[in-house]
This record gives sequence, structure tokens and C-alpha cells, in this order.
Amino acid sequence: MVLLSIGVVVFVGIHLLPSAPALRDRAMARLGARGYRGVFSLFALTGLVLMIVGMSRAPTIPLWSPPSWGFTASVLGMPFAFILLAAAYAPSNLKRVIRHPMLSGVALWAALHLLSNGDLASLVLFGGLGAFSVFDIVSANRRGAERSRRRLPLWRDLIPVSIGLIAFFLVLHYHQWLFGRAVLPFWQALWS
Repeated sequence: MVLLSIGVVVFVGIHLLPSAPALRDRAMARLGARGYRGVFSLFALTGLVLMIVGMSRAPTIPLWSPPSWGFTASVLGMPFAFILLAAAYAPSNLKRVIRHPMLSGVALWAALHLLSNGDLASLVLFGGLGAFSVFDIVSANRRGAERSRRRLPLWRDLIPVSIGLIAFFLVLHYHQWLFGRAVLPFWQALWS
């Protein structure tokens, strides 16, 4: 549990830097733009690795019983989280509708996983990253973040939808190997 907690703190901590512009600017002035990006990336990667290793080693300490429909909602909602994550990087009209697709996708991912997991490690990981995402959305909006005003052809929306769905089905297929819990049989049972 310690590795997981440290990983969340490191990952969230480095991602909070942009919400403190004075601190970010001082770090950038001291390290230069490339140095800043390098240190940022190193801390983010370290936090990510610690979270993955920490989650895989964390004991299951039940805190609450998830609702009976939580797992179903999680499996059915996750394609939307993946589409939002893809929309952060692929130019589409989704950025005109959703101001922060990456953070919205992470918040949705976290909320859905909290619906289907009621243990301490899940609360630390999903609760921590979900709370950070909501905080960062509010913080970015206060700093003047705006939706994209650029109108693109509708076919461009197929790009993040396709990428998101492909990523979802890959994670669905390999979820047990990656994270220790099989969800593919449940998905197949929903549609049979």
C-alpha cells in the first residue's frame, strides 16, 4: 500500500505543478523548457510505475460493498472514458463540447472503478486520481481554459471514437493479465 500511495502522491504532485503558475515558471526558468519537460516526464513516469507496482502488491482491505449494478455500469461506461482520453489527442469536435477531455476521461474512469471496487487500494488509486482530475478541471477553468471553437468535419469525430473503442477492447481483452481481474467474460455475457 505504501508504494501505491507514494506513486499517487508523486504522479498527482507533479501534475499539480501547472496549477501553480509561479512555481512552474520558476522551475522552467531554472531548468529551461526542455529540462522542465524532462523532469516532469521522469516524475510522472516514476509515479505511474509506482502506482502500477503498488496496486498489484496492495492487499485487499474491504471498505464498502459496491452496488450490485456497479460492475455493469463500469463495464458499459468505460468505452466513453476511453473515447474522452483519445479525444484529448485527436483533433475532433469533442473538444468543442468537452473542455478537458483527458481530465474528464480520467474522472469518469475513476468514478466507474469506484462503483465496482470497494477496497482501500482502489480508494487510494481511483479516488486520488479522480479527485485530482476534478480539482485540475476547476483549476484550469479558473486560469481561463476554453473549449475549442474550431469546427471540424464530422468524420474527424470518428478518429477519437475509433481509437477509444480499440483501446477499450484491448484493455477489456487483456484486463486480467494487466490488472488481475477478468472483465471480458462479463462483457460477453452482457451481449449474449
